[in-house]
Amino acid sequence: MKKKYDVIVIGAGPAGLAAAIEAKKTGAQDVLVIERAQELGGILQQCIHNGFGLQTFKKDLTGPTYAQRFIDELAGLHVDTLLDAMALNVTSERHVYVTSQSSGFVELDTRALVLAMGCRERTRAQIALPGTRPAGVYTAGTAQRFVNIEGFMPGKCFVILGSGDIGMIMARRLTFEGAKVERVLEIMPFLTGLTRNYVQCLLDYDIPLQLHHTVKRIIGNDRVEAIESVQIDEHRQPMPGTEETIPCDTLLLSVGLIPENELSRKAGVALDPVTGGPFVDEEMQTSVPGIFAAGNVVHVYDLVDWVTQAGLLCGRNAAQYAITARKHDGRRVRMKAGENVRYVIPHILDKESLAESAQLLQMRVTLPIEAPVWVEVMNGEERVTRKAELYVRPGEMVNIDLPQSAYDAVQRASELSVRVVRR
Repeated sequence: MKKKYDVIVIGAGPAGLAAAIEAKKTGAQDVLVIERAQELGGILQQCIHNGFGLQTFKKDLTGPTYAQRFIDELAGLHVDTLLDAMALNVTSERHVYVTSQSSGFVELDTRALVLAMGCRERTRAQIALPGTRPAGVYTAGTAQRFVNIEGFMPGKCFVILGSGDIGMIMARRLTFEGAKVERVLEIMPFLTGLTRNYVQCLLDYDIPLQLHHTVKRIIGNDRVEAIESVQIDEHRQPMPGTEETIPCDTLLLSVGLIPENELSRKAGVALDPVTGGPFVDEEMQTSVPGIFAAGNVVHVYDLVDWVTQAGLLCGRNAAQYAITARKHDGRRVRMKAGENVRYVIPHILDKESLAESAQLLQMRVTLPIEAPVWVEVMNGEERVTRKAELYVRPGEMVNIDLPQSAYDAVQRASELSVRVVRR
């Protein structure tokens, strides 16, 4: 079986669904969504808590409810789907090789390809956690699926390592189910997730958070019996004498997410070593013409609403590429992370893009500043634009619009930097 599509989307989470819908609405005739799970919706299907859709729908929805709105719209547009299917390989010429139980081995061609594979959790091996290897060590997302979809409680007494959003949300969820969450340990001196989750999931349920702490070792043979925590210094070295043994039967890891970019590498897409995702321009096009990327495969977002917006932008531009095969003929400017900024998305900007509309820049800061700041876009010493913020935190993404009024300044620039400075 070999078929050519206008747009193929790999991944049916919020970014992939939005991209496929917008590609179809923009004029792409044949659109296909490939998903390795048996249902559409991605990670949203196990996120049964509310907090989704406040920006997109102005309503407070659960993850499955949010996903269903897009699933219904996708069906109404008659977009093709290939579920329970694994994309094995992608080439720079946009050949896609897929295998599934229903269709067997399938070779597909597409005029434009959207990568929307999402991200995965860091595991115990990736953070080199010492100790024995007993049962009872899970990533927070795995535990979330067990509890919310499989109806299985992985333990009764928990310690959570890492203050990521999934870990904090699971602290509350496990408490609802009658488990005891002893505490949350965070190696950094600041929260790595959203402040609202800290308040709603930890403070509201009297679950302690210990910053500058980590797990020194796991104790137990057949099953986790306890963990030994330790305080760390400013160089992330254990401080002797601060060890504490905390009895528990389960350790959850919420220690970061990694964009899923194995297929991106196979296609020859250039990856940003900071984000782990592709280098993208303002259209969400990667370094390989005709291959686009959106959502957590590019960088890890805070809110699903922003993932959806990225998917819509990506799908629109992928469809336009498929229809016109347009290329960048204009000059481009590189975006650089400046003072207190870890990275900036997009990485590259077409200078003529500002003639059409303002361009959204998204970034994360390196350290929290709990004081009023300016977020500034600079061309050398020339300030192009700036935005006031009351504070900035690494766990909360920062947005700034590069306005159309900056067109002339951008034309003069070869590189723009974004910095965050105190007011």
